[in-house]
Amino acid sequence: MGLRACEVRHLTLDDINWAEGCVGIAPGKSHRERRLPLPRDVGEALYAYLHHERPASLCRTIFLSTKEPYGPILDSSVISRTVRRAMTRAGVVGIPAAAHALRHSAATRMVCRGASFKDVADVLGHASLATTAIYAKLDVATLVQVALPWPGARS
Repeated sequence: MGLRACEVRHLTLDDINWAEGCVGIAPGKSHRERRLPLPRDVGEALYAYLHHERPASLCRTIFLSTKEPYGPILDSSVISRTVRRAMTRAGVVGIPAAAHALRHSAATRMVCRGASFKDVADVLGHASLATTAIYAKLDVATLVQVALPWPGARS
């Protein structure tokens, strides 16, 4: 979904709107709230986690510490380490910033599927399109269409 590790850490049960199929992301780095669609596969995985894996707790935070007393995760690096372990188990190696790699992958998929940079910026919570511009280099098909001929090259 393109969330930052700190956004995942702060998700609460109240942020999920199951009826409308969306997730509210509290204001963070961009200082504005976002509302994102909840993809079916993410919703199903979240439902399974909440009903079968999440420890019983009065805490409204979705993801909890793994040791008693079960409470909110206090450091976003826990999210990154969890993603790193999952990537290692899956055989994915050599990718720095594991949690951020998922965010980058979500943006890359959006760009390659034709989403506008404004749409990508909105999903990622970027305040400026300039921040989203890094993903332009990933859309090779579109870049080929707008690229100028190499100087001195024959047509």
